[in-house]
Amino acid sequence: MKETQRHKGTETQRKPASMTFICRLSLCLCAFVSLCFLFSSCKVGPTYKTPPSPVPANFKEPPPANWKEAQPQDTELRGNWWEIFGDSQLNALEEQVNVSNQSIAAAEAQFRSARAAVRVAGADLYPTVTAGAQSTTIRFPTTRVTSQTGFNQGTGTLYQLPIDVSYEADVWGRVRRNIEANIETAQSVGADLENVRLSMQAELATDYVQLRGLDEELRLFEQSITSYEQALQLTVNRHRHGIASQLDVSQAETQLETTRAQAIDIGVARAQFEHAIAVLIGKPPAEFSIARENFMLQPPEIPVALPSELLERRPDIASAERLVAAANAQVGVAKAAFFPQLTFSLTTGLESLTLSNLLSWPQRFWTLGPTLAQTVFDAGRRRGMTQQAEATYDSAAATYRQSVLSAFQEVEDNLAALRILADEAVQQETAIQASQRATDIALNRYRGGIATYLDVAVMQNVLLTNQRTAVGIHTRRMQASVLLVKAIGGGWHKSELPSSKDLRSH
Repeated sequence: MKETQRHKGTETQRKPASMTFICRLSLCLCAFVSLCFLFSSCKVGPTYKTPPSPVPANFKEPPPANWKEAQPQDTELRGNWWEIFGDSQLNALEEQVNVSNQSIAAAEAQFRSARAAVRVAGADLYPTVTAGAQSTTIRFPTTRVTSQTGFNQGTGTLYQLPIDVSYEADVWGRVRRNIEANIETAQSVGADLENVRLSMQAELATDYVQLRGLDEELRLFEQSITSYEQALQLTVNRHRHGIASQLDVSQAETQLETTRAQAIDIGVARAQFEHAIAVLIGKPPAEFSIARENFMLQPPEIPVALPSELLERRPDIASAERLVAAANAQVGVAKAAFFPQLTFSLTTGLESLTLSNLLSWPQRFWTLGPTLAQTVFDAGRRRGMTQQAEATYDSAAATYRQSVLSAFQEVEDNLAALRILADEAVQQETAIQASQRATDIALNRYRGGIATYLDVAVMQNVLLTNQRTAVGIHTRRMQASVLLVKAIGGGWHKSELPSSKDLRSH
């Protein structure tokens, strides 16, 4: 009876002890978390500002006939910018680029990797908790007196189930600066993704335009071959009647066969553009073909923003600017290394000399304490890393300014190309009309017997050359239109970059 009462009394004493331990542990954890937030209140390092860059008030080139200044709320180029060219097949091909292009897929995977890196860096804001199990065999000296039971001749096995909690207080903002750097790097990679997408879309449109230009040249060759066949037949008939010489017949045959060979040669370039388009849309060239069509595309009206707004519309500029911000944050990370590192650690768990008692509450243990560490001597390592981070920032800032200047150059180049090629197209049309009249006159004189076929051949070659030149000018105007759209960023805007909240929530 007395033993039973004693046993009950022991249990009554254990319950308050366990509750006391839980209360103490809870208080320690609360103090632990409070200290974490208390010491995570400042950040060292420079405050970021976008590097200044030379921005002119207006573009140098005067607007061509098919140009208009974009208004602040102009959304014409938003989304599917290629639709301004009004070609249904081009529209269908561009949609496939967005889905199947492997360069875009690779850039998208790189963005997902950069976004995951943000989560990795953000994890440093929180404590690290590890749990495990371990078994340790211990031998005590025979002269050592111990009150522990379960040993056999001074040896025994200690079983433990420890839980470790550690946390580095972000006193100087090293962790937060690192998170900033990763967020800004992810934004840069996101802008790179959009730049790759825009580049692939523009490359497809350029290849498509050049392919259609070759189709138009083939049409001109076919028309000329028909005319040359008729001229050859006329010369053969005149030779039969003794009016034309054999030399005239040979000249007519030479002109016809040379033109046929030139027409065949165009097929090489056309096949290459067709293959390039197939790869851009993610298909093997053997599974893709484009039927011939007349070259009906015309340079569209393109809204061009002011130079100051161009900085917000180019994904490559946005990418370069975000890299500058990331480099600035890394300077803060490097400078934080000069300050002490404060770490809190908590270890708790269960331990016993026998497995049967391991899960018993009285076998608990815990330790809690902060650690303050300061590097006293590192032979200039931290100073060198800070200088390296500052140099990286300067390099990124210079790259950003260069990307801005290159953007202005690309816009100016294509504005100039559109203006000059428009004037050249008008002049070339005049040249075509003049060569057409000269060809008609030479052919009439030849029929009348007052001119040789050489005169006809010369003027027909001049006419075909002028017609091909006109097609080339038109193709270049279309290419310049595509490149101008690319130079102004397509339909993209900096506001489309993923925000810090979006990157940290995935």
